[in-house]
Amino acid sequence: MLALLAKRLVQSALILLGVAAITFVLLYALPADPAVLLAGRSATAQTVANIRHQLGLDQPLLVQFWHYLGNLLQGDLGRSFTQKTDVAPLILARLPATLTLMAAGIAMELVIGVSLGILAALRRGGLVDRLVMSLSFVGVSTPQFLVALLLLYVFAATLGWFPMSGYGTAAHIVLPAATLGILGAGWYARIVRSSMIDVLNQDYVRTARAKGLSRRRIVLRHALPNAILPAIAMIGIDIGQFMSGVVVVEAVYGWPGIGQLAWQAIQQVDIPIIMGVTLVSAAAIVIGNLVADLTAPLIDPRIRAG
Repeated sequence: MLALLAKRLVQSALILLGVAAITFVLLYALPADPAVLLAGRSATAQTVANIRHQLGLDQPLLVQFWHYLGNLLQGDLGRSFTQKTDVAPLILARLPATLTLMAAGIAMELVIGVSLGILAALRRGGLVDRLVMSLSFVGVSTPQFLVALLLLYVFAATLGWFPMSGYGTAAHIVLPAATLGILGAGWYARIVRSSMIDVLNQDYVRTARAKGLSRRRIVLRHALPNAILPAIAMIGIDIGQFMSGVVVVEAVYGWPGIGQLAWQAIQQVDIPIIMGVTLVSAAAIVIGNLVADLTAPLIDPRIRAG
């Protein structure tokens, strides 16, 4: 286990280095010039040149990236061009909100997706199966803003059960988490259904049936722990997506997460913030996949034995 952990840590470091290099090159290759945006439309060429020099943008790209890596190893994500403050505190201030929404969203989509996937597998080929698969397709295809606005209209504006927007209480998180859960549950339903159908046809499941075990015990104790492994692996990917890909949901519900921070930075071409959010999201994906890999052997002893 320690050898696997060491190997994955080295791979993770290389992945993050690659993400940093690619993102850095792409951002600084943009036609938009942060110095021009900061100087304003009426600024002279000399003013723009001075700002570019202050930001270090007049140095060769390789030199800029080398300095960035050096600061990154010390935990310094740079300084925001527009907000005139360090990027790390900006992200840390928004991180709790995003982590809360991420955990609630994953829990919601797991509860919905796994339940529907099991139900569809047990009713394979029937009306319930076709209905679940149709709903899962609609869920993964529906735009985030449409689901968010629909839930807001029904449960906040019409019924008044939940607040329209904001952050800080359990009531505020229900609708954003439900939005993410509905959108992501379709993938889990399809994955769990396919995996569950395969597991239910295994010899050890037939043996359990021959022994007279109840259907509930067979599904929950014998089939589900093996069928859910692909879903666990997908959680690692979801962590990164939720860290950076919930911009629309955060905007609709006024949720002060790092997705909203990234969207504001993109509009202002604030490269240090964009770089910081990208690296934090990449690190979340890496950590999520690592946790999934380390958790899988605890669920399926055959992986641990291999």
